[in-house]
Amino acid sequence: MQPSVFVVEDDAETRGYFAEVLRADRQGYIVETAGTLRESLIVLHRLRPDILLVDLGLPDGDGLDLIRTTRRVSPETLILVITVFGDESTVIGAIESGAQGYLLKSEAPAELCKSVRQVLSGGAPISPGIACHLLRRFREAERPGPGPHLTRREKEVLDLMVKGLPLQEAADLLGVTRNTVAGHVKNIYSKLEVKSRGEAVYEALSQGLVRIELKS
Repeated sequence: MQPSVFVVEDDAETRGYFAEVLRADRQGYIVETAGTLRESLIVLHRLRPDILLVDLGLPDGDGLDLIRTTRRVSPETLILVITVFGDESTVIGAIESGAQGYLLKSEAPAELCKSVRQVLSGGAPISPGIACHLLRRFREAERPGPGPHLTRREKEVLDLMVKGLPLQEAADLLGVTRNTVAGHVKNIYSKLEVKSRGEAVYEALSQGLVRIELKS
């Protein structure tokens, strides 16, 4: 069955563009759209989409509220944030609310379909600008102590998670099975005390468990 994508964006032109790009993709997505929080809640209860693409700035509410409601109403729905808000508190709020990925609108046109495929495959795409911004902030903060002990292989898997690779791509790159990688991911979740890839990426950056090359 074709994956369903629900686009929630207040700007009609941007909403239409995202829908057009997704419908033209070779995956043949079933796409529905909404422009307000009220409308999106009605569609959400009916559609139960595979992926929710949500802008955080809605005219009648907060996109974070929609993310939290989605986690309750349709827990299997994967959530990808696409917004202009790139400040630390907003990013952290989205991740803690249950978002699997986070893209800035300025980077979305070229990355939209790729990021949707990554999320569907178990990845956690985050805009490079967001990752670098968070990493700079975390490097400036004091570390309370050493992070959890991860094995060498778990660190390799975590590094690939931060880069947004799906399970199968990570398995191919490491020369192991998908189930083996899934087992490492489960152990990483347990050691980092998280429940999603988005949270794992956040903790990896905040605790300095992975290295990202910062561009000037």
